Amino acid sequence: MTLVSVTPRHRQGVTLIELLVVIGIVAILIGLLLPAVQQVRAAAARVNCQSNLKQIALAIHAYHDTNGVLPIDSFDAFGPQSHSWSWLARTLPFLEQDNLYRAGNIPSNTLYQSQVAVATQVKVFLCPSDIAMSEGPRPDAADLGVYHGPLYPPPIDAGQTNYKGVSGANWQWGDPRWHNPGTNGSWDGLTSGDGLFYRGDFKSPKQLISITDGTSNTFMVGEDIPSKNNWCSWPYSNNAVGTCAIAPNAKRKNGTEYPSYDWFNVYSFRSRHAGGLQFAYADCSVHYITDSITLQVYRAMATIQGGEVATAP
Repeated sequence: MTLVSVTPRHRQGVTLIELLVVIGIVAILIGLLLPAVQQVRAAAARVNCQSNLKQIALAIHAYHDTNGVLPIDSFDAFGPQSHSWSWLARTLPFLEQDNLYRAGNIPSNTLYQSQVAVATQVKVFLCPSDIAMSEGPRPDAADLGVYHGPLYPPPIDAGQTNYKGVSGANWQWGDPRWHNPGTNGSWDGLTSGDGLFYRGDFKSPKQLISITDGTSNTFMVGEDIPSKNNWCSWPYSNNAVGTCAIAPNAKRKNGTEYPSYDWFNVYSFRSRHAGGLQFAYADCSVHYITDSITLQVYRAMATIQGGEVATAP
């Protein structure tokens, strides 16, 4: 019997070139996949933001049904020692936040007396596309916190908001591009806006029937980015409104951002959503508005009794 010796085969290893090819293919696949994942996440965040705006709009209507008027901004003075509670603060009981409303003794306490409540982050007021969702209360809210020194001491932290009431389209400050006479005979969009919410609206509380331009054609609540605007917190009436006299996501003529403390030019609306922002209308519908909207139409959508014939694209 003849014995045959068998030489064992040696497995051939992967060459460096083959490994690099595999790595390259994986990198290409990841590169193709990541934008798609990011788009899905952005779309989901935008839908959640839309849901927040819808809830806030419904809360406004519920407040109106209960009280006969829209929630007001009771601006009586600047700073923490005031009773200048916002319309957002007044809607808390209609957003399943009655405990917070009671804990802050809103609107009887001053903001300083209710500083724990004032510093609370309310999820429905925060857009998931923005960093405000995870940052906590801000120490630099205009008039309340410390920015360029405490103007109205002692400073307090304030809960952030990505959603603010639309004060209209009348404005007399900042870049001449934003100057616009009011449909109500006033240029003062701070204390006498021609929209639904402005810091002096407590002097003439609005009803839904006040919107003669039509609830389906009128902005009620829009988006903002707190890190780009110091005038952005939910408890304080001077931080919970903005004007549409200023273009959406407005920048300087050279394309750079305005500083966050430049209220003349940032007391307005902006978002993290690509190419535009979302508004809740007075009929509780929510729509995406592109940055390319003409300023004339944008402003017309913000007034309540302007008589303009305008529909958002």
